[in-house]
Amino acid sequence: MPLTSTVETFSRPPLHEGTVAYVALRNRHMEARPEAGRENARHHFAMPPENTARFPRAARLLRHADFERVYKQGRRHFSASMTVFYWPRPEVTTQTEASPRTLTPAPTGLRVGFTVGRALGGAVQRNRMKRRLREAVRMTLPAAAIAADVVINPKKSLLSTDFAAVRSEVTRAFAVIEQKLSARSPKPEARSRS
Repeated sequence: MPLTSTVETFSRPPLHEGTVAYVALRNRHMEARPEAGRENARHHFAMPPENTARFPRAARLLRHADFERVYKQGRRHFSASMTVFYWPRPEVTTQTEASPRTLTPAPTGLRVGFTVGRALGGAVQRNRMKRRLREAVRMTLPAAAIAADVVINPKKSLLSTDFAAVRSEVTRAFAVIEQKLSARSPKPEARSRS
């Protein structure tokens, strides 16, 4: 029998994105040619990068009782695409239900909530209204000068209104609330004279 050499080639199985071998191969390639593919590189992580500008939980109105208090005891401000209800919070410390002996300070600044009724559209339209309002509030939320609870009720026209106009309406509403509530609170000098 003649001796012949046979060379067997082993084919490598295809690498799929997400496998350890693919990531290692991609990293080696990126180290060899760092300028190649930087603008088209896909990120392989589950969480998006952290957004630095947020609408913090302390600035949100969350409890049903707080919404009801704003509706029943508060005042109203009307604009073209929304109605804004507001109620000045008293500056007192409250006792927690878990331990009545400990006092927690009352929240400071504006707390904002949104109410979008089913009459304004389906879930997609209502969620879009809330997202637009939340972003406008996040961009224009004033400093913690006045302690008040605010509930914003959009009108159906909010969907077709330009976002710059929505943002200016929210800014104007916050300015009116601050003006009315600061004029309503007594001055510290007037209190000390009495």
